[in-house]
Amino acid sequence: MAETPAIEALGLSRSYPAQGGRESVSGLRDVSLQVRRGEVVAITGPSGSGKSTLLFLLAGLDEPDAGSARIGGVDWQTLRGRKRAAFRRRSCGFIAQGMTLLPQATAAENVEVPLVLDATAAADRAPRVIAALDLVGLTEHGAKMPDQLSGGQQQRAAIARAMIIGPAAVLADEPTASLDSATAQDIARLLVDGARRNGTALLLVTHDSTVAAHADRELRLHSGSAESGG
Repeated sequence: MAETPAIEALGLSRSYPAQGGRESVSGLRDVSLQVRRGEVVAITGPSGSGKSTLLFLLAGLDEPDAGSARIGGVDWQTLRGRKRAAFRRRSCGFIAQGMTLLPQATAAENVEVPLVLDATAAADRAPRVIAALDLVGLTEHGAKMPDQLSGGQQQRAAIARAMIIGPAAVLADEPTASLDSATAQDIARLLVDGARRNGTALLLVTHDSTVAAHADRELRLHSGSAESGG
């Protein structure tokens, strides 16, 4: 029996109204993609090529005009409201560019958020947070506030937060864009190693070819269409 892809896009298309006009602008056109658990796929292409649109559709944060987006075989269009939000929390981690940590919470508390939202017992949360911080090299920094962390340390905490629940998929939207080149490589390696170790499918959007080189394969988008990969 064939393995169900952790991430799957089937003929995804999405267009948006053009500003000040009647014509629509195509954000994505008939894009298909399958990613297995433990596989890493880099999404590349120029600005405006549809990379973020693809991630938003795959995260169930937007609706396609045509096609379907699935995580672990579950079509987002079959889920609504609280069911969709609960499924996203458990099945899909998200890492964005820049500082996305809660500024009023410590690094450890930020990492703990998905477990709190999933109603995990406090006694079970603590050891999982400690283990997650250790895996990203933040054991000594769990009590620090986000503004006391470097950019690289903030992204390490974001990675731990995205992966602590054990999701089927992690979607990373330019996670290294605001970092220096050496730190970017460290974060890319950490993401890829974590995905492979946990059996998590990772989609990594990047403009950096050296970051994309860490992936198993590459899907290149141009003007909303896939030029290669898939």
